[in-house]
Amino acid sequence: MPLKKWSAALLAICSLLLFAQLASASADFSKPSKVSAEPGQKPVQVFDIAAGKVVKMIPNDPEFQSMAAGWTGSVTGLAPQITSDPSCSYVYRVPLDKPVTVKANEITVTSDDLFLFYCKDKPPLLLMFDSERKPYLFLFSADITPFVKKVGLPAL
Repeated sequence: MPLKKWSAALLAICSLLLFAQLASASADFSKPSKVSAEPGQKPVQVFDIAAGKVVKMIPNDPEFQSMAAGWTGSVTGLAPQITSDPSCSYVYRVPLDKPVTVKANEITVTSDDLFLFYCKDKPPLLLMFDSERKPYLFLFSADITPFVKKVGLPAL
């Protein structure tokens, strides 16, 4: 029963946080992208939480796909917090070529979109939505420094 309550609280709070921030950026998401990616790939997007909008789009490529596979392959469990930390300044959306499945504890989530939360001086968080759009925040051990350097935000 506590898992159901925790899941419901996680769903409610993450949904409110993410949807409120992404709603203000919906105009940016609906604009045609000037970024060229490989055919059929959506670009990697950088959402600035303070600005409340997408501030950068980068062509999605095999290197981004490889980095994302490293994150999902190094998941260590569900994040103990229900929402992202206030020190999180950027959320990166990385659309995947193929859906990926992550297992943590008794939870299994399959998704073709990853949301990486960059939080200064804190471990990064990985947000995934299941097929019912239920959010899950995961901790993972992979180093995100190469990803942040390639994206260029924030400057390291």
